[in-house]
Amino acid sequence: MMREQVIYDKHFDLHYINKFASLMTLGNGYLGLRATHEEDYAEQTRGMYAAGIYNKAAANDPSDLVNLPDMIGMRIEIDDEIFSLLNGNILSYERKLNLANGELQREILWKSNSGSRFRLIFQRFVAKNDLHLLAAKVTITSLDKKAKLKIVTGINAQQTNFGKQHLIEEKVRVIDEQMMQGVYKTTESGHTIALAASCRCSVQSDVSFTAKNRQLLSTIKQDLTVNSPFVLEKIGSVFTSLDQDQACNDPESSSENAIKTIESFSYDDLLSQSTRKWEQFWQRKRVKVTSTKEFDQFSLDFALYQVEIMTPAHDARFSVGAKGLTGEGYKGHVFWDTEIFIAPFHLFTEPETARKLLSYRYLRLEQAKEKAALNGYEGALFPWESAFSGKEETPEYAAINIRTGERQKVASALAEHHIVADIAYAVVQYYSNTHDDAFMKKEGLALLKETCRFWISRAVKENGHLSIKDVIGPDEYTEHIDNNAFTNYMAAYNVEQALYFMDKFGDIDHLLMDRGQDFLNHLYLPKPNVHHIIPQDDTFLSKPEIDLTRYKENQGSQGILLDYSRHEINEMQILKQADVVMLLYLFPELFPSEVVTKNLHYYEEHTIHDSSLSKAIHAIVAARCGENEKAYRFFQEACLIDLGPNPHSSDEGLHAASLGAMWLAAIFGFANLSFKNNRLILNPKLPASWSELTFPLHFRGTSLTISLTHQKIKLTKVEGPEITVEVNGEEIRVSDKIEVFR
Repeated sequence: MMREQVIYDKHFDLHYINKFASLMTLGNGYLGLRATHEEDYAEQTRGMYAAGIYNKAAANDPSDLVNLPDMIGMRIEIDDEIFSLLNGNILSYERKLNLANGELQREILWKSNSGSRFRLIFQRFVAKNDLHLLAAKVTITSLDKKAKLKIVTGINAQQTNFGKQHLIEEKVRVIDEQMMQGVYKTTESGHTIALAASCRCSVQSDVSFTAKNRQLLSTIKQDLTVNSPFVLEKIGSVFTSLDQDQACNDPESSSENAIKTIESFSYDDLLSQSTRKWEQFWQRKRVKVTSTKEFDQFSLDFALYQVEIMTPAHDARFSVGAKGLTGEGYKGHVFWDTEIFIAPFHLFTEPETARKLLSYRYLRLEQAKEKAALNGYEGALFPWESAFSGKEETPEYAAINIRTGERQKVASALAEHHIVADIAYAVVQYYSNTHDDAFMKKEGLALLKETCRFWISRAVKENGHLSIKDVIGPDEYTEHIDNNAFTNYMAAYNVEQALYFMDKFGDIDHLLMDRGQDFLNHLYLPKPNVHHIIPQDDTFLSKPEIDLTRYKENQGSQGILLDYSRHEINEMQILKQADVVMLLYLFPELFPSEVVTKNLHYYEEHTIHDSSLSKAIHAIVAARCGENEKAYRFFQEACLIDLGPNPHSSDEGLHAASLGAMWLAAIFGFANLSFKNNRLILNPKLPASWSELTFPLHFRGTSLTISLTHQKIKLTKVEGPEITVEVNGEEIRVSDKIEVFR
């Protein structure tokens, strides 16, 4: 079993209250539960979210990932004094999330205003073995005198998404004087959500129920004696009308039956069942690092834990939002992050999950075709921001400029079209790993053909070649430019692969193939100039430069927007993240190594790294260039995006793509894994501070464990057929275990 890896919060601090609520999120891909305190604080944002449950608060609003009724909150009174860490005295405080089993614990020694001491221990988890289950346990001990305890808890539907109400209360009731149940419906999307909760006390207590103001509450009263712990266990269940694991699609009955089924199990029993599933996860998927800095291992464990709990592997109709299920940032919407930064982890550890993430796009292909048609294009134009409906969810306007009073139009939905090719890239990557013919013949080819049609219609003839004009690449500080290198190369790959797979599977559309070949023959692809620099777009290299030192020192803050308008930034060589470096990551053999190195240096000098996606990708490309220590510095800085000291870095949720990219940096950067001619290639670039890197990998039906040191490479076939791996230019057949000295 993995030794305990823990996120600690050792000082109660309101400045960090929402950051830790995100960092310590519990979940299982179906549910996400923010780690807010049981007691209320005005500053904290409570949040529980179910994958796929979106709603529009008003007709013209984008969809929100709905903040569901709260089941964790508790009002605790001891001798008529409300327990709060803002009152009385905190004698000791520690909160921790154990990544090994997904349990959150908080232990407090608190002195009331009357001078009496109490020990309070709070525990909770979201079950990994049961998508619908969550549980909490509270242990309260009076250390000095007898005291009167009152706990009020239940189902609180006063939750909103930053003030916007999404739920209609349809029914609340108490069943058998034991179980509380609330049934709600989203106002616009019409989803039903049913929650049930049951409280159990360690001794016979005075229990009563009330329902008022969208709250269904249980009040528990108990006399405390000195040094005699009182224990309250609360078990909850969540079901929705989107669930596919219900025989009769009845969330109300399902939530009730789920509680009845487990009523004989204690909190500890249920935690043990969940822990066993977590043990299996870590045994199968953990990346192990032996480093002089323990933070490296912790960061990778944290990233994998979070990617796992934010991925809805149970249902292909859902995908991973930019904040996962950790908060309401970006309204829970799905971006290109999923295909490029998150899906690879699943693809190379559990390919079926990667397939489901692609199916999410396939199931919304018609909506993407509708968007293309509305914009005057053929094929499929996927939304820049997506939710459940498959329609474009990008807000029309950004936040208001408080100095001018004006709102700036968000251009991403209008021009950030590279997401179309990003999806196609992920389709090809999935097939290259799995050779899943059934998927490719149906879902894969449909996606490739329609995205191919889009690019053909998107290009315009200009000076004897085809250009792709008025786009935004991954670098969102450079808007409305022509012939963006990342977009053009990705579009070419998209069309090329569509033609290849049409031919491979005999799915022949002669007109499309002819048009596609003409597109490939004439599309302008930016080439390195005399200085070996690939122009990011038609005008970038001719724009003026400024000293970016102080902005790079405060990367991630977008502080440059306080000094320059977006229009001014657009007219200078200033990058939020480097398109060309991203291109070099996805296509490592597109250009000679000296060109890659030159472009890495040039574009990094002009990059502020205000995007959370930036640092890990630079780490990969730097490692491939043999600049291991620079790569390691980038990696460590990427790890600090959520785990760093900034108290508000993650208030509205974690950076899902950055977490996925930390795994990418370890595997595709430091292990330097690549693929050529359908073959796995290893050419490790370990940083000096890492003495060993061990990770699992699934490729072409074979599961491997790969262990790398500075002296040797060890390959172990866990299951599946023999496989050929190229190590340092030498072909090696792996049928069991083999060691290669470097």
